Amino acid sequence: MSAPTQVGNTLETASKQAGRLAAGWLACMQARDGHWCAELTADTTLESDYILFLLWLEPPVDGVWNPPSRALVEKAARSILARQNPDGGFNIYPGGPSEVSACVKAYFALKLAGIPVDDAPMRRLRERILALGGIQAANSYVKVNLSLFNLYPRQYCPSIAPEVALLPFNLLYQMSSWTRAIVISLSIVHAANPGAPVPAGFTLDELWLPGVSPAFRRDATFTWHNAFLTVDRLLKWWERTGSRAIRRRAIEKARDWMLERLGHSDGLGAIYPPMMYSVMALDVLGYPKDDPVRVAALRQFNDLMVDDGDRFFFQPCFSPVWDTAIAAYAIGQADPEHPSLASAVDWLLAKEVRRKGDWSVKRPNVEPSGWAFEYSNEFYPDIDDTAMCLLALSEAQGTDPAAQRATIRRAINWLVAMQSRDGGWAAFDADNNWEFLSQVPFADHNAMLDPTCADITGRALEALCAHGLTRANPAVRRGVEWLIRHQEADGSWYGRWGVAYIYGTCFALRGLAAAGESDREAHILRAGEWLRSIQNADGGWGESCASYDRGIFTPGPSTPSQTAWAILGLIAGGDAASLSVQHGIEYLLETQRPDGGWEETPATGTGFPKVFYLNYHMYKDYFPLLALSAFVRSGADILSSPVSENLVHNRVKDNE
Repeated sequence: MSAPTQVGNTLETASKQAGRLAAGWLACMQARDGHWCAELTADTTLESDYILFLLWLEPPVDGVWNPPSRALVEKAARSILARQNPDGGFNIYPGGPSEVSACVKAYFALKLAGIPVDDAPMRRLRERILALGGIQAANSYVKVNLSLFNLYPRQYCPSIAPEVALLPFNLLYQMSSWTRAIVISLSIVHAANPGAPVPAGFTLDELWLPGVSPAFRRDATFTWHNAFLTVDRLLKWWERTGSRAIRRRAIEKARDWMLERLGHSDGLGAIYPPMMYSVMALDVLGYPKDDPVRVAALRQFNDLMVDDGDRFFFQPCFSPVWDTAIAAYAIGQADPEHPSLASAVDWLLAKEVRRKGDWSVKRPNVEPSGWAFEYSNEFYPDIDDTAMCLLALSEAQGTDPAAQRATIRRAINWLVAMQSRDGGWAAFDADNNWEFLSQVPFADHNAMLDPTCADITGRALEALCAHGLTRANPAVRRGVEWLIRHQEADGSWYGRWGVAYIYGTCFALRGLAAAGESDREAHILRAGEWLRSIQNADGGWGESCASYDRGIFTPGPSTPSQTAWAILGLIAGGDAASLSVQHGIEYLLETQRPDGGWEETPATGTGFPKVFYLNYHMYKDYFPLLALSAFVRSGADILSSPVSENLVHNRVKDNE
């Protein structure tokens, strides 16, 4: 490409160049069938749980554990040890403090793998666990997992009874979809009380903090927490003395529920925990190892493993629909005629869910549609992916326009129907907001419910308005009102599925802008002022996962994805020409690699706030492309600073 006769001295020139480079980089990562799927990574708990799972699958013989998968155990142990903190513990997000549940899981796994307890890494890890409260301070799922091997007293674990499948009035569906899948499969295992064997002499006695009771702590007054502890005592009594016929019927109902969903997904819920528990449940139900259902369930779980010789880790799930929708939308914003788009649209159209899933319990008369996050998860299309796919379909055309129009119509109707009564949108279900259920003893994974949230509500509004809905539509109007009501006092919005307030603010502002909200409204101005106030000195934006622990924005090092979210939010709020946006664009230009991508280490995705975080490995690429395109489309045409003048010159020179 030859250089133009005259170089424009604006950031728009550099942004266009960077956008073309970024779109080319994304296109290079597209699969031949049209989709994208980046790696999705988390913390060491997945590798720790895998070693526990191998102990279940390949138990000790005569007290000696020498499993056929010994090489995988050793790889998992090395992967865990490589991420040990300087203080001896393990964190749940890069750069974060040591967290007791992750530490206990790692200790169990490493000891089981044969790392001597007197080695320095184990000694420091043990000291860190005791400093954090000992094994007693771990969360309920750690304790339940250990209790399956008689390594934690069952009486001090929350009861997870299969009778939950028999509860009337569809009470099971008041839990979040992911909790539902975990609880049903785990309840079958828990009911069996398997007492799975461990190597001779293996204990975790050294992790108990002296003088600290493992019993559930009761509140001083009547609370839902106390009420559920009473229920837990009753369940433990029922396990000892209750009707065996009812228990059998409950297990059968739970089994049928699980099998129905296994038959229409890439594993139960298509996410790591219930996929692991489903194999264990099939085992206690008596399914032989060569049964096709068990073979498929174990294969689907093992597919989450990445073992390329240099790296060994597990992904919590796959993200192809999500990655494809955002990548296609970003490329479409930059270049609507890009050759990668038609095949991406065709792939997305083929992934539309046409089966009634769990969501239909509360919306029984709605025609099935929507998209799941993963390759196949037909019982669990989600609202966020559906909105993102609708945005992608608004920017790009596939090879069958009639099929695309029909799919869009169904998806819009489904998205509108999934609006909750309060006016917002959640992830998988409508009206999943019984707050008192968060006090159930096994709810300390901080994800018992699926409440409406600002990031998904904003994206749903953006998607609906991209296809012609306006404020005259009641769903749009109610969504706008929900966002205005739920703005934080400092002007931000809480982001449930991305870290954290920057994410929520970005997509709330984009949804409001799409719905026609004036950028002179006080809540829009306050949000813009907040975003400008938290900008880092290098021109970028960053936020730590610690924001969830503190309940307020906590700064972090600048990242490409969070910088892009802040820029997108500011532009949506009517601020495209400020120095804040200029410096943010310059940050993206300066940090872009020559191949068109970016680097990013911190976790910017959220699984369960305070508990589990995610690194989406394409966030760093497609969100900056979206931000650059939004800036170009805004027409701000900011005159360059000396920094950006040099960036413009270099980008033109690189393309000569």
